[in-house]
Amino acid sequence: MAQNSSTTDQLVNTLRDTIVAMVRRDGPDLSARQLGVFLTCYLEEGAHTVRGLAAALNVSKPAITRALDRLGELDLARRKVDPMDRRSVLVQRTLKGSAYLRELRSIMGEAAGVPATGRTAKIVREERAPRRAAG
Repeated sequence: MAQNSSTTDQLVNTLRDTIVAMVRRDGPDLSARQLGVFLTCYLEEGAHTVRGLAAALNVSKPAITRALDRLGELDLARRKVDPMDRRSVLVQRTLKGSAYLRELRSIMGEAAGVPATGRTAKIVREERAPRRAAG
């Protein structure tokens, strides 16, 4: 049990160090909800909708809409009406959002003590990996 507690403490410290570094740098601050929406859109495969994000994060659709408003202001994500179902809104990734995710990974890697070359190689492999088509 002590090892599990130590691992948990390390994870919490990495999270704290990452958040502190993100707050100190020159760039947008995201709330926990905005960051949750952002990471879900960028790390989980497939198409994302307001309805689907609300269900996945167990929050209301208006809360997702507010988070997406902020992400849209920062050009970290954008919304587009689904051409297949005009009642549905799709959430799309942006180039600026992809850059933000790379920066977040780098900062988190530093906070976790991962050597920069290892982080860079892992990020490049993930970005080159083929993505499954949304279905």
